[in-house]
Order: sequence, then C-alpha cells, then structure tokens
Amino acid sequence: MFTGIIETIGEISRIEAEGSNLHFTIKSNISKTLKIDQSVAHNGVCLTVIKKTNTSHVVTAIKETLDITTLGLLQRGSRVNLERAMQSGARLDGHMVQGHVDQTATVEKIIPKGGSWDVHFTFDETPKFTLVDKGSVCIDGTSLTVVKSKGKKFSVSIIPYTFEHTIFSTYQPGTKVNIEFDVIGKYVERLLQQYQKK
Repeated sequence: MFTGIIETIGEISRIEAEGSNLHFTIKSNISKTLKIDQSVAHNGVCLTVIKKTNTSHVVTAIKETLDITTLGLLQRGSRVNLERAMQSGARLDGHMVQGHVDQTATVEKIIPKGGSWDVHFTFDETPKFTLVDKGSVCIDGTSLTVVKSKGKKFSVSIIPYTFEHTIFSTYQPGTKVNIEFDVIGKYVERLLQQYQKK
C-alpha cells in the first residue's frame, strides 16, 4: 500500500530482457535503504526489489504489467517517480494507492496558470472505473485531486513543489502516463454494478 506522495526520482541505468520480462536497474538515493523482496512503486507500479547496491536496485516487470502500463516505453536515462510502501502508523498524506495500475492515459494539453499548471488527460473510458470532480486519482504514482472530469477526459492542477519533485516537469502533449483510479471508488462502482444486475 502506498500514499501517492513521491519520495524521490530515480533514473533507469539498464534494461535487460529475459523472455517476455524486463529487468530494470534504477539509480536512486533511496536504493541503499531498500531490502530484497521490498515493494516499491515505480511510476505508480508496485514492483519487487530483486537486487540492490548502495546506489541502485533492480526490479522485474512481467508481460502483463508491461501490457497495461507505460513501463515498456522506458529507456536508459528515463526518470521515474519512486515511493516506498507506507509504514504502519504513518500519516496518510495522499490517498490509499495500491500500486496496481488500471490503464494508461495521454497528456492532451498543459496550461500554465501563473504559479501552477492545469494538466489535461484523455483515456479509454470504461464503465469499470469512475472519476469524479474533487475525487482522487494516481498519475505515475502521484496522488492528485481531479479538477474536472467528463467522459474520457479529466484534468488536475499541479503546484510548483509537485512539478519540481516528480516527473511532471518532463510531460508534454502526447506523453503517456500510468493511472490508478481511487480504490474506494472502484469498490463502490463494483457494488453498484452488482446491485443494478438484480
């Protein structure tokens, strides 16, 4: 379980294919604190640490993960948002994030607001997931509040701190991102669907 509050940005230093899997080596300032078998969110995707040094760690993405996330688009030198799993008893500063990406979205436009940025996204609308105005959404592992949502489009506002301390500063129109819908909203949606079938 994660909070969507990004701890640091890592950099992909190596990508190695093994069958349909990809092994990613990531350099970061938290790698030395990690343990083998520890869960870490990489751009919002929960992956298990399989190797580590004082300056880097290795995780593996299987085909199913690569098919529904943007991890397969990463290259050597790509930057990724990193967050370690939340600790029991810690403050939940963002929202409850599982690290289970639901699908990808595409940056449609970025509008500077003289101190913040409105970032607009499009995604494949599906009846399984719902976004609501002022609800939560996780974008590349970052917990954010939905400003406006209609059909297959939604927008969020980015403050300078988030812009500077996540990979949002690298986004441009056409950038693909991982999105995880609010877990509570997903359960409510599932219950309503079951109720409507009766």
